[in-house]
Amino acid sequence: MTCPKKGFTLIEVLVAATIIGVLAAVAVSSYTSINKRSRDSKRRSDIEQVRSALEMYRSDNGFYPPVDTSGFGNVSDLTSYLVTSYMPAVPSDPTSAQTYYYYATNPSGVNYYGYCLCNKLETLVASTSTCTVALPATCNNGVKSP
Repeated sequence: MTCPKKGFTLIEVLVAATIIGVLAAVAVSSYTSINKRSRDSKRRSDIEQVRSALEMYRSDNGFYPPVDTSGFGNVSDLTSYLVTSYMPAVPSDPTSAQTYYYYATNPSGVNYYGYCLCNKLETLVASTSTCTVALPATCNNGVKSP
């Protein structure tokens, strides 16, 4: 009586390797997509945090901070107006490659009664904005003062 051979055939090993490769590819693409959505969620939250601080500033002063009045500037320009009194720190983008922007609008004398905040979302294909001014090319998501 002969002993049967033990082990896997070449076809069985190739099928198993192919299945593992497909599962790994699906897992990596899902992980990348989840990370992008997570960063976008933080970006939306950061913009709302700045928006809330701006509204508290306006409630106390009657107008919005007069910075970046000739075009979109970095949100970090608001630090001297908002930090300590209205928020602990001006938020920054989860990646260092992007930034948040602020533009003071609706001037009346030296005071500004409107603003637009914008940022770039990774998962947004078409631009969405409630701003009354055109967004810069570096933004695809914008919110204006209420």
